[in-house]
Amino acid sequence: MQFIKTEIDGLVIIEPKVFGDPRGYFFESFNQKRFQENVREIEFVQDNESRSSYGVLRGLHFQKPPFDQAKLVRCIEGKVLDVAVDIRKGSPTFGKHISVELSDENKRQFFVPRGFAHGFVVLSKSAIFQYKVDNWYAPDYDAGIAWNDKELGIDWKMSYESILLSEKDKGLKNLAETEIPFTFS
Repeated sequence: MQFIKTEIDGLVIIEPKVFGDPRGYFFESFNQKRFQENVREIEFVQDNESRSSYGVLRGLHFQKPPFDQAKLVRCIEGKVLDVAVDIRKGSPTFGKHISVELSDENKRQFFVPRGFAHGFVVLSKSAIFQYKVDNWYAPDYDAGIAWNDKELGIDWKMSYESILLSEKDKGLKNLAETEIPFTFS
């Protein structure tokens, strides 16, 4: 398993070592000890999964404290563009983002710590997306940022006309208009 640091401190791409032969493949998708040695101490409490069709964009979401969440995400079927935006006030990378393609082919995972907004768009016909979180889902603390905020400059790798959003995501505001509860430390 390889742990790849990104240009934004805390965001980590994880590439597993895949063992394959004519029968199929095997890989270790999570190892608590190796994760803690290479990323940070964490206790995941919930696993989630979604299935979405081409063009579905979910995000950019975060939960407010005390229910903020770190996430370890991966795409087990299909292909997505996964995006994390630094929303920690005072951070040298505030408002910057990292985009990573996650797919059933590359088997990459992406660790998104607390203090980041997160979202993904489906680039294949459909995708099954899984994520581990270190805090419980709390709908009253759910928040987000508009996916198309021009200040963020995210290239979603598809035309805006192809994007499919939930009603909740259609109503999200730009970062500059959103109350941000995170401070860089």
